[in-house]
Amino acid sequence: QVWLVESGGGLVQAGGSLRLSCAASGRTFSGATLGWFRQALGKEREFVAASTWSGSNTVYADSVKGRFTISRDNAKNTVYLQMNSLKPEDTAVYYCAAARATTSNIYEYSYWGQGTQVTVSS
Repeated sequence: QVWLVESGGGLVQAGGSLRLSCAASGRTFSGATLGWFRQALGKEREFVAASTWSGSNTVYADSVKGRFTISRDNAKNTVYLQMNSLKPEDTAVYYCAAARATTSNIYEYSYWGQGTQVTVSS
């Protein structure tokens, strides 16, 4: 079992920044990809970003490229999502998830956190 706990969400004005954290515990497996997804009210959960274990390969959704940055600290079993230039349409519950492959496919992710709310006001 892998436990993922997100933190860092909150309310921010448009144009502002937030940094989300996801701490992993339990059976943290070497080589795991950690990713971020989000789900806005009434919409399907969508991919945001993912990073390989080494951090050498990252993938982003087109909607966040150039504004969001994913990074990880494996010594702390933690992955981060730095979100800059936030827009009201970024408002959603953000979830951390773990997979064995670097992918944007939600079905490849086996472990999920409980989510953290991000609200961007206009």
